Amino acid sequence: MLSTIGYYICVPFAALMRLFYNLTGSYGVAIILFTLVIKLILLPFQMKSKKSMIRMSRMSGKIQEIQKKYANNQAKMNEEMQRFYQEEGINPMSGCLWSFIPFPILLALYYIIREPIVYFMNFGGRAAGQAVVAAAKELIQGAGIELTANAAYEQIEIAKIINSQFPDFIAQHEGWVNVDYHFLGLDLTAQPSSAFGQLSGGVSWMLIGLILIPIVSGALSFLLSKVTMSQNKMEGSAAASGKMMMWMMPLMSIYIAFIMPAALGVYWIAQSALSIVQEAIMGRFYTNKLEAEEAARYEAREADRKRRQEEARILQEQQRQQAAQKQSLKEKRKAAQEAKAAKAKKAATSTTEAGRVGDRPYARGRSYKADRYDSEQE
Repeated sequence: MLSTIGYYICVPFAALMRLFYNLTGSYGVAIILFTLVIKLILLPFQMKSKKSMIRMSRMSGKIQEIQKKYANNQAKMNEEMQRFYQEEGINPMSGCLWSFIPFPILLALYYIIREPIVYFMNFGGRAAGQAVVAAAKELIQGAGIELTANAAYEQIEIAKIINSQFPDFIAQHEGWVNVDYHFLGLDLTAQPSSAFGQLSGGVSWMLIGLILIPIVSGALSFLLSKVTMSQNKMEGSAAASGKMMMWMMPLMSIYIAFIMPAALGVYWIAQSALSIVQEAIMGRFYTNKLEAEEAARYEAREADRKRRQEEARILQEQQRQQAAQKQSLKEKRKAAQEAKAAKAKKAATSTTEAGRVGDRPYARGRSYKADRYDSEQE
């Protein structure tokens, strides 16, 4: 079941490799073009991932603040970090996810290279391909030719022998591809680790080239890690993990390129070289874009702050005017009350002495005569 699923995963990659080989006639060029197309297919996803990684890098200071603030409360820290990621549109896993995409492609390419009859030539299914392998193996052994390759790379040896000695078998099996595995004078099916044992028989470009493939692969992988880290400034544990990955990935690429066919080393070199160019371009593009977005957000925040300040000033002025109006009305009311009281007081104290009798200011009236009753009494 798993082998069937693996076969159908490899089929589209094998078809792409076969297309480029038929167009160019070069196995090495086909691998490079294969790598380029895969990079182009993955580009939209990697662009989104790169933007998220750079944004996260630029927000590392804020992330550190949250981690320090809630260092003793893991649940609260996770909640605040999640809220922060949502507000800023950051996916912390996006960068890690897409950085591992080359590995399954590398695995698929490995099967295509080591089993060219089943995958690269594609006779209509895994069972049909294995039937062709069995027929070719029987023909070779019937001719007294001994197979020396281990089981993992047996199909490569079978294909080479059929291509060189049994043209009739090729004619009988439609779909057979006469593959030339050489590129720049190197046999891309050979393992670089085997070149060291052959140096005792003499130094040649083929042996030196095979040894150089893993070294170049590791060097470019290291350069890629340096470029990526220079654009994604990290602090704390993230920086330590990044430095570890900066050394781990090149060492892994060197190891893989040494123990597997040289064709995989060519893929890894092309993958790293294209990734360096991609990272440099996307890093500069998204850094400038995010700086412009941050500047726009800052200007928007400043404009909003000034607007709120102006609204507060206007509200304060309105409140001051309303308070002044209330104070003025209060003063007017008080003044009116005081005027009324003064008027009443004035009215109470404005009579002449001619009308007063003791404490009674109006007791005499206008017709008062002091001696009115004196004559009558006499």
